[in-house]
Amino acid sequence: MASRACAERPPLTVDYKTQGRHETIGGLKTYIVGPDDATKAIIDIYDIFGIWPQTLQGADLLSSLTGALVLVPDFFKGDGAKPEWLPADTEEKQKALGAFFNEKADFVSNVAALLKVRKELGERYPAVDAHVGVFGLCWGGKIGVLATAAGNEGPGRRFNASGTAHPGRLESKDAEALTAPHILLASKDEDAAVVAEYQAILSQPGKVGEVETYANMFHGWMGARSNLADAENVKEYARGYEQTAAFFNKHL
Repeated sequence: MASRACAERPPLTVDYKTQGRHETIGGLKTYIVGPDDATKAIIDIYDIFGIWPQTLQGADLLSSLTGALVLVPDFFKGDGAKPEWLPADTEEKQKALGAFFNEKADFVSNVAALLKVRKELGERYPAVDAHVGVFGLCWGGKIGVLATAAGNEGPGRRFNASGTAHPGRLESKDAEALTAPHILLASKDEDAAVVAEYQAILSQPGKVGEVETYANMFHGWMGARSNLADAENVKEYARGYEQTAAFFNKHL
């Protein structure tokens, strides 16, 4: 089941003209933005709502700030969580959201799908294969973190850096397992104690990480829930992607 914060706020729709194109990679329709001669790439994993204008705008921004190919695979194949399920304040909504997490959004199968995309990315764009990162929003952050644990090595497989914003299912044991530099941008709605544990773990010898809490932002401010008609959200949305880009520029 979703975390409390994840189960409360529905997404918002905004008008946005995307800058990228679509290809099928790893069997998934994938949005791709970035220069043809890129030497690094970032797989950007959306939140539970799937392909959404604010998410693609973030991907475009991340590409422009890093010069990387940024890919947004459609893991849910056009069928993400439904806005009408939130807030999950009835038994029917809770049941629908729970079924979605247990089936379409389960972690094991989606990590496997991510690794399939990662492998084909390296084959199709060999110039980026040695410099690939993964960044995820909420649910997507969990997928990326799990893929950056044990076994994160070798051509067509390794993620050289990872990150997440307003993470879903945040657990300190995931930080212990990380094998690459990691950035965590938390909102005011995440469990502050777990965020602090993450920061402590990433500060240990052998770990590389950056943790910041955007104390005035809500869970989802950089994804489908972002309200880009609100000046403060626009400012922190941009700052979040700028901070993420700076981290990947340093570690990819």
